[in-house]
Amino acid sequence: MANSIKKYTNSKPLAIDLFCGCGGTTVGLKQAGFDVIAAVDIELLALATYKENHPKVKLFEEDIRDIDPIQLASDTGLVDKGLDLLAGCPPCQGFSTMRTLNGALKVEDPRNDLLNEFTRFVRTLMPRAIMLENVLGLMKDSRFNKFIEQMEELGYIGMPKILNAADYMVPQRRKRLIYMAGFGFEIPYAKGNGKYLTVRNTIGNLPKTGSSGDSVHDLKEKHTEKVQEIIRMIPHDGGSRKDLPEEYWLDCHKKCNGFKDVYGRMAWDDLAPTITGGCFNPSKGRFLHPEEDRAITMREAALLQGFPKDYKFPIMTNKSALALMIGNALPPPFVKAHAISIREALMNRQIE
Repeated sequence: MANSIKKYTNSKPLAIDLFCGCGGTTVGLKQAGFDVIAAVDIELLALATYKENHPKVKLFEEDIRDIDPIQLASDTGLVDKGLDLLAGCPPCQGFSTMRTLNGALKVEDPRNDLLNEFTRFVRTLMPRAIMLENVLGLMKDSRFNKFIEQMEELGYIGMPKILNAADYMVPQRRKRLIYMAGFGFEIPYAKGNGKYLTVRNTIGNLPKTGSSGDSVHDLKEKHTEKVQEIIRMIPHDGGSRKDLPEEYWLDCHKKCNGFKDVYGRMAWDDLAPTITGGCFNPSKGRFLHPEEDRAITMREAALLQGFPKDYKFPIMTNKSALALMIGNALPPPFVKAHAISIREALMNRQIE
């Protein structure tokens, strides 16, 4: 596949999405003008969601370690066309600051080594550009430093950056590590436009839950009466558990002075907090609706992640798996902004 980098002949730039999850990266790439021809993942719920929304993408539903990139290239017609962009977000749980206590601990998670699989695909397919995203903790890991060295040895030019997705029209605070590199050329990172979407901009006009006709928005939540009483007492529009009388504090909160956002409400005219896999549960963060006495719905979570309003998710009775899938996704507007920069760099390269 080494000859894939010599000539740009595709009428529309071609991309592959590794570790595609439920499709956040693919949405952003498509919005930026890429033709996503293949995607890889192994999680069943994410795969079902991806297929529902991206039926024309050839989906490889297996462990990436078992996939031969040459065979993938053959199956997708890349041998004759060459690949413009390889994008991916290897599972990052082992690098997360929550699990490593901001780097104080080293967590050996088998998924940490999946970064090597991304490298393997780059070596074989030699795309014209690469884009890798992950949590901040990866920056401090020796495997990432080795990855950058390997990319440089192959001829890719680029430096990793830590950016906030909020600067790219994602209505939440979400700092991520992103690495973009071109084969023999540098790709500029997209600049934020100085505008921010708020919680009100994003979910303020949604219909009431329960009878909206959107099963993802209407999915009910279950809390004990004590928890429901606590939720009702949290002041609207940005209130938190610290506003509660001490007799309503949970035992775990009395013993711990941290995690002050738990049982907090979002504020209408502010950004949302980082949408995580625990966003269905008020005990996991500031995930209460600004006014209504409930946690945000899964449709609200998806919108705060930047997914289109009509994005399809499975009909489920349990929020936890759905929340994990949405929380793990890469926000499409963040991907779109940088993918546009990649596409323009590819086009300029061709003109030269």
